[in-house]
Formats: sequence, structure tokens, C-alpha cells
Amino acid sequence: MTPQDIAAARLYNQHIETSEHSSVKELVARMGAIQAQDFAMATLAIGLRLTDANHTTVETAFNAGEIVRAHLMRPTWHIVAADDLHWMLKLTAPRIKSSLTSRHKQLEIDTDILRKANTIIEQALLKERYLTREELDKRFTKGGIKTTDNRLYHLLFCAEMEGLVCNGPLANGKQTYALLHERVPLVRELSYEESLAELAGRYFTSHGPATLQDFVWWSGLSLTQTRHALELIKSDLVSVTAGAETYWMGNAPTNPKPGENSIHLLPAYDEYLISYKDRSASLMQVDNPKVVSSNGIFRPVVVINGQVSGLWKRSHTKNQTTVDVTLFRSHDEVVQEKIQATIPKLETLFGKNTRLLLSGQ
Repeated sequence: MTPQDIAAARLYNQHIETSEHSSVKELVARMGAIQAQDFAMATLAIGLRLTDANHTTVETAFNAGEIVRAHLMRPTWHIVAADDLHWMLKLTAPRIKSSLTSRHKQLEIDTDILRKANTIIEQALLKERYLTREELDKRFTKGGIKTTDNRLYHLLFCAEMEGLVCNGPLANGKQTYALLHERVPLVRELSYEESLAELAGRYFTSHGPATLQDFVWWSGLSLTQTRHALELIKSDLVSVTAGAETYWMGNAPTNPKPGENSIHLLPAYDEYLISYKDRSASLMQVDNPKVVSSNGIFRPVVVINGQVSGLWKRSHTKNQTTVDVTLFRSHDEVVQEKIQATIPKLETLFGKNTRLLLSGQ
């Protein structure tokens, strides 16, 4: 299997080249998780993978509690299907919590402070149900807990790791917090091994072809855990080799090659790039600094025939969105026309008249 074959298969398996889902919840469940520290970009990533979505589709599902945003895995913000949050948190939180000792010391947070903070959070949310970070900050200050120097973020993060809170619906465009048991009733319990198998199955079927090390990176689990997870589901997967690496996936696409001049404008932190430890199948080393900053910020990318070939950014006025595309290398008029052809779907997802500005190097 060549790098080009790997990139092409990922476009299909991630439902970028073709999509089978109209349901937000079903798509997110199949993907396992969508990285979501940039909420707007995460909703765009979901919308681009749906057969029929507009600018309100994903947000409506989020506000209805069909999908939920919470810290999981590496850890960072992810959007997951509500039915999956409890077992995924139970699986991934212990390893995350075990790594927090030094951070607690840096922030001068001990067990008593964490207990007091959780009590304040629980009492506030039992009364108000949904509160923004700023509103919870006021409750902490009133309760005598210092929230400067990133302590607020850390206290809320720890409350998530304890299964106390997750994100609630948006309030005037701002994220809120809700009590986990109220926002997401427990409907499905899995054993430890069932959780390992489920997470590995979701990853390799939706993100494959991928290596074991890719799964280690994506899941945040240990090498021992991920090896065991792969063993549990190996008989249900297809393996292929490329050089010295073994790649795993659910099924090889019947037509793994994208159409001629396949072009996609993908959002920042899209799973197409961020979910792999080794991104070389889709991203040339020379272009990596343009796409991923030194402090780990992933920029929105233009993908041509499976390869990251440029960047894009958007700006808004009241009635219009402008998409400014910069290609890393010059391309012919056919490619430029194909880029223009991506704008109508983006326009539907942005909910505004959208125009394209295109430049190359």
C-alpha cells in the first residue's frame, strides 16, 4: 500500500470523500470522537461529513444533547455521541488523572480544594442547571476559591475527570456546563475489555488505515492497553503493509482512489490530520510548519487528491463570509474551478453568502 493509497482510503473511511450519514449522532458515534477545542471548527468537521446539513444542523443536535463536548483521551476537548460519553470517560480518565500530580502542585491545588470546588459546582448546577465558565468563576470567588493563573480551567477540567460535569447547550453563543448525570443519563455500561474493544473498533474502522502507534496517539491510552485492544478486535479488521509498518482498517474501500482533482477544504484540527501520529501520507514534511504551528495549533487545510496542498481562512461580515485560500504550489485552472465548487456546501454550513479568494505560491 502506497502513501497515496493510505491517504485515499482515509478520505473514504472518514466520510470526507463520500458520506453515508444524515444523522449527526450516528456520524459522531461512527467516528468515535471529533476533536473540539475549536467548537466552530468541530461543528464544521461534522457538517462536511453529512449528506445533508445546514448551518444549524450540528448545533441543534448539540443543544438537544444528542452529542456532547467533554475532555477525553489525550486529553483535549472532544465531541462524542451522548450514549458513548460515560464508558469513554471511565476508560480514559484514570490515565489522565494519574498524570495531574505535578500540575496540582504548580497551581497549589490539593484534595480539599478539589472537593470544595466540586461541591460549589454541584450546588450551583443543581440550582441553575446550566452555567457558563464565567458564571462558575463567580461562584468559586464567592466560595473563597482562587481562580487566577489557569486554576479555573483546571478545576473545571478535574470536575470533568470525576464525571461530575460536561458541556451543556450553548447560551448566547457561549459554552455552558451541566451536571453529567442530568445532561447525559447513563444508558450503556461496558466492561473494561468491552470499552477497549469498542474504542479500537471505532477508531480503526473510521480512521483506518492506521497503525497501532496512531491509535496510541489518538486515544491517549498506554501501549499495553492499545495492544490488548487491537488483539481483541484484530479478527474483524483488515491489515495492510507499507514499508515496515502494518496498517489496520475495517474494510478496504472498493474504490480507494479519489476522483480526479478531489478537493476538500477541511477545518482546523480536523480528524483527517490530527488523529494520526504519522501524518506523512497526507502532509509533506516541508509543508508541516505551515500547517501545524510550533505550539501545536492546526490550521484549516486544502486537501487535493489526499494531499494537504494549501491553507484557508474565513472572515465574516454581517451578510457575507469570505474564504481566503492560499495554495502552497501553483495549480491549473481545473483545480481552481474545483476549489470554487466546494464553496456552495460551505455556504450552506456557514449560513451566509460566501465568496472565494484564491492565491498561490
